Parts: sequence; C-alpha cells; structure tokens
Amino acid sequence: MTKTEIRRMVAAAAAACEEKKAEQIRILELDPADSGFTDYFLICSGTNDRQNQAIATAIEERMERDFATRPNSMEGYRQGEWILLDYVDFVVHIFSEEKRDFYNIERLRKTATTLDLEQLKASLTKRVAAVRKKQAAKKAVAKKSPAKKSVVKKAIKKAAVKKVAAKKSGKATPAKSAKGKATKASTKTALKPKPRTAAKRQKPL
Repeated sequence: MTKTEIRRMVAAAAAACEEKKAEQIRILELDPADSGFTDYFLICSGTNDRQNQAIATAIEERMERDFATRPNSMEGYRQGEWILLDYVDFVVHIFSEEKRDFYNIERLRKTATTLDLEQLKASLTKRVAAVRKKQAAKKAVAKKSPAKKSVVKKAIKKAAVKKVAAKKSGKATPAKSAKGKATKASTKTALKPKPRTAAKRQKPL
C-alpha cells in the first residue's frame, strides 16, 4: 500500500472521530527506526466509555465502507477505557481522559512527527489533484492516437471506393490499360493472314 493510500485511510478514520465528537485528536507519524510494526498512530479521547465505543464503531464502519478493510485486531471494546484498533499500517487508540493521561503515548513517542488533520487533508487534496491531472493528460494522448489511425483508415477506404467505381465505369488503371493494349496487339498479330507465296504451276501432262 502506498503512503498516499495509508494517509487517506488515517484521514478518514480521524474524520470519523470528529463526527463522534472525539477530543484531542492527534496523528503521529512514527519514525521507522523507532517503530517497525506500523506507520501511524491515531489518538483521541472520549468523555465516557459509551462514547469511546461509538467512536470505535464509527471508525470500523468508515474503513469497511470506504476502503473495504477491517481491523486486524480490536482490543478493549467491552471496557471502553482504552480501545485499540490495529489496521497494520496505522493503529487507532481511543482513550478515556484518565487513561490517556496515565499512559501518555505522545510523550513516549518523542521521535514521532505530529501531523495536523487539516494539513493532512490539504496535502491529500493536492496529491489527488496531481494524480487526476496526469490521468487526464494520458487520456488526451490516448484520444489523439486513434484519431490518426482513423484518418489512415478513411484514406484506405476512399482509395478502395475509387477503385470499385473505376471498375464499374470501365476505366482501367494505367498498369492494366498498358497490359490490355499489349494483349490486343499480340491478338491482332496472331490473326493477321500470312502473305501468300507464288504457287508453282504444274506442267500439263
């Protein structure tokens, strides 16, 4: 999966958190040297266990609807104090305020880069626009090529029509005309009577 696709998924999950009124939404881009098991952490907080469960459900539904993917694993849903959804390329942490302050994941991941959600959305919009521009350019080139082929086809078809019309009108092509003249000449020569030689007179007996 490309980096752009992963970021799209993270942004969609963060948007689902916003819809369910999650608080203190943070996106951490992890340093590969520090964490080799995933690329991003999405961290947010809810005011109570039920809200945390609603946030987790909203994220799960959005991922399945938009990306046809489900979490590799989900932990802590029943208790609701700390729910973890593992999507392999990114992991979602939904905390109660008390548990978030206690574990303080942001402090533990000092080498991670904090991404602003609005900046992430803006960068994705630019990338999508660039991809669409490239696709449009490719389509334009593809459209031009068939146009050239159609011109050649039309020229061939036109020549064929002219040839058929010439046959119907009795006009032959220069090559065939020359060939026909040569044939007629040879026929005339063959039919021309040979010159008579003087016949020997027979002496009367």
